[in-house]
Amino acid sequence: MLRKNIKHMVITCAALAALVIAGCATGPKVRSDAAANTNFSSYKTFAFMPEPATDKAGYATLVTQHFKDAISAEMTALGYQYSETNADLLVNFNSNVETRTDVRSMPSATFNYGYYNYRRGYYAGFPLYTNDVDTIRYKYGTVNIDVIDAEKKQLVWEGISEGTLKKSDLEKPKQAISEVVSLIFQQYPTRRVVPQS
Repeated sequence: MLRKNIKHMVITCAALAALVIAGCATGPKVRSDAAANTNFSSYKTFAFMPEPATDKAGYATLVTQHFKDAISAEMTALGYQYSETNADLLVNFNSNVETRTDVRSMPSATFNYGYYNYRRGYYAGFPLYTNDVDTIRYKYGTVNIDVIDAEKKQLVWEGISEGTLKKSDLEKPKQAISEVVSLIFQQYPTRRVVPQS
């Protein structure tokens, strides 16, 4: 009977752990918003803001270049052309990484084997139910992409991604930026396909 109860608790804990892991692996949350009554197909060209938000130190960072490469690929796929002068749209972007801490509590059962183990493994006492408390530190990232009507100086579209960063994201930032930019642009109002020449 005791072995059966222990086996049942182990299976239950394993199932709960699997659900927690699956919940964490769902990927970033992406949302977007667009200005009402905007005809995105009327815009033909784009460029980047002179000083993107990722260049806070006064010089162009590698992160900025990774974002420009990824966003240029997405905008080109939508049918826009890059233009240094008189662009219809200006693109700005920002990223932020912060360390967060979660305190998680999970119920657990421990078996009382009596004072000084006097039962010597023949039988166990009643289980005591307690909570195991874990402190988990992790990196949480946010990416914002703004698309601005250059003539009106008005934001016409904003895409945002938020989520927990994996170790591979921190080790390969160029790939991580490319993937998150692609996810954000899946919500862009027009998804025109450029014909292959």
